[in-house]
Amino acid sequence: MDIIVPDWPCAPANIGALSTLRSGGFSLPPYDDGLGDGGLNLGTHVGDRPEHVHQNRALLRSVLPAEPAWLSQVHGTTVLDAAGVKDAPEADASVSTQRGVVCVIQTADCLPVLLCDSTGTTVGAAHAGWRGLANGVLENTIGMMRRAGAGQIFAWLGPAIGPDQFEVGEDVLDCFRKQDPAFRGAFKPIPAQPGKFLADLYLLARMRLNSAGVAKVHGGGFCTVTDARRFYSYRREKTTGRMASLIWIK
Repeated sequence: MDIIVPDWPCAPANIGALSTLRSGGFSLPPYDDGLGDGGLNLGTHVGDRPEHVHQNRALLRSVLPAEPAWLSQVHGTTVLDAAGVKDAPEADASVSTQRGVVCVIQTADCLPVLLCDSTGTTVGAAHAGWRGLANGVLENTIGMMRRAGAGQIFAWLGPAIGPDQFEVGEDVLDCFRKQDPAFRGAFKPIPAQPGKFLADLYLLARMRLNSAGVAKVHGGGFCTVTDARRFYSYRREKTTGRMASLIWIK
């Protein structure tokens, strides 16, 4: 199983975190690794064979302290206590203050955001597509962490669609611009396509995190669309698998 270990030197030593890649599992095409070997699809809702997803999740579970608190993500802003999650409820973020409880987010172009506090006593994970970002999923997650006693909060931005690939319409730009004109800087017009823009999810997330008092933000710089060797991408392939980004207190 291939993974990315977040590079965020500010995170306390007792924080565990990782993001999976598409390779190293049991799934067959179109959920494979793109090179003819098994893929590590972790999504139960994408049409993959259930037995292969079960094998892939078991492989992931072997490197974790507990079964992850799987969610049914709906591009919303609901945040749950991961310790109480059962049967994949609808939510797009979770938080934990308990050792060994694993927060998890699945993605295949949307932005996974992992969060921890400076004392290593609170963690969170949020699913930040453009709708979630616009409607406050990060602010809701940070707010729940602070209510749970979090000190200074740090963030890591996992694999997502890159700023040169995320084409959106003016409706998306307007959604952010109405909240704060500064968000206009995260949208680049496409000259040959009037009314179309390239949106930078990473920049939008950094701006919202900074506004919420999260100054230390690491990660970013991936592109799930163009890096087909490492990542699943819904925009590139439509029928495809899901990766996971996870965080827990050791």
